[in-house]
Amino acid sequence: MRLLRYGPKGSEKPGLLDSEGKLRDLSSIICDITPEILGASHLAELALVVEDRLETLPVVSGNPRLGVPVKGIGKYLGVGLNYHDHSRAHDGNLPPEPIIFSKAISCLNGPNDDVMLPRDTQKPDWEAEMGVFIGKTARYVPVGEALDYVAGYTVVNDISDRGFQNISTQWDKGKGCDTFGPVGPWLVTPDEIPDPHNLDLWLELNGKVMQKSNTRHMIFSIAELISNISSYMTLEPGDLIATGTPLGVGNSFTPPVYLKPGDVLRLGVEKLGEQEQHVVPFR
Repeated sequence: MRLLRYGPKGSEKPGLLDSEGKLRDLSSIICDITPEILGASHLAELALVVEDRLETLPVVSGNPRLGVPVKGIGKYLGVGLNYHDHSRAHDGNLPPEPIIFSKAISCLNGPNDDVMLPRDTQKPDWEAEMGVFIGKTARYVPVGEALDYVAGYTVVNDISDRGFQNISTQWDKGKGCDTFGPVGPWLVTPDEIPDPHNLDLWLELNGKVMQKSNTRHMIFSIAELISNISSYMTLEPGDLIATGTPLGVGNSFTPPVYLKPGDVLRLGVEKLGEQEQHVVPFR
């Protein structure tokens, strides 16, 4: 299933994208797409109901705004330097274990909503990534079982202000600005993604390709990330992990390329959909 939430910010309704690309309303089946819905048994039950009633679900006309595909995300975690080319270009070395950081929940943004630069922004940058939603409580999960804890996959743009990020040893300021967390367009359930480590991902800035890679180039796999994180932090249904970005962020160019008002970002991950954001000044 490709689950989504659509409508004005704060008033989104649950929906799905069917095999013909039609957006169908799920309000007659569930109130919203929440962490409780993401449990394996609930998702399986929802899939059966949808299969039985698909043709009766209303088709949503027009081109409504899409919101973050899950309401009530508890934790939004990122992974730094998790692609071989990006890590080597950074300092020539591969990290001995995953570099985990948090993004503020208040940075969450719809996949096509504007990215608003802070008043004193310094070096705003982009990061196309695959995101992973957790579906059940995870503590000390073995690597071999970790993918059983995945509720679905999505597209993430880990917008980051490098000036803010590098002003101290903590990345929170550079990663957590309002609107710096576009997520979606959909949550795609694992049955539609047999191999999450063989998906192309890309990003364009004003029509120019800046990032182009494949998830097979991750240093730490999704299973390794879930296992590692759950060894010191309980992961709950609805938590989101952004799994890292490949080479091609603005900070890596000579000279660096940073976002400015008027820029347009387009990005996507194979089978998981696409995003488009317009960069605007603080308002």
